[in-house]
Amino acid sequence: MRPTAEDFPDRFDGSEAALQLMFLRVAGCMGVDPDSVELQVFSDSAESTLESIPFAAHRSSSPGGVYVEPPNQKKLVAVHQRQLRDPVALVAVLAHELGHVILLGGGLVDREAEDMEPLNDLLTVFLGFGIFNANAAFQFSQYTSTDSEGWSAQRLGYLPERVWGYALARFAIERGEDDPEWSRFLATSVRSYFKSSIKWLRASTRTG
Repeated sequence: MRPTAEDFPDRFDGSEAALQLMFLRVAGCMGVDPDSVELQVFSDSAESTLESIPFAAHRSSSPGGVYVEPPNQKKLVAVHQRQLRDPVALVAVLAHELGHVILLGGGLVDREAEDMEPLNDLLTVFLGFGIFNANAAFQFSQYTSTDSEGWSAQRLGYLPERVWGYALARFAIERGEDDPEWSRFLATSVRSYFKSSIKWLRASTRTG
């Protein structure tokens, strides 16, 4: 999947209605039945409540989203309201949390496994959302207001950019793509790791 109107034709205006359409599209692409998952939006004031839920499987490092498995109820994916301002980050959060639906909800991975979260990030690459999750791994922005200016950084996910670059390179090589068109959508730093990993993998294949 690419951040294009072709892959995401629905108009995104930051509303919860647009979030629902985005959720349906991402879930469909990942093979998750959207009717089996309840989608919610939470704010900063609700974070302490979400953290106290004993069945919460994961709280992302932003925190951008939460996945919860309440007993005898639908699985719950909750997205922080600030993600509605950035459709790329929103897709990344939805893909990550829906990855939990697949791996944890499907009983494929132990929630206590040390590598559970990184494995979940890698699943987003395998299912075609690597561009979004890699680009959201580290976001830098500058701001200027009436009385101040500065910068801020936000991290989503659990893998460093160099690992995202390698994972995407492996994904491309396994698909027989040496120079995929979609790589132009990668952030500059991730694309650099991607290109170097492609070269290394090619060389390893020739000498292996």
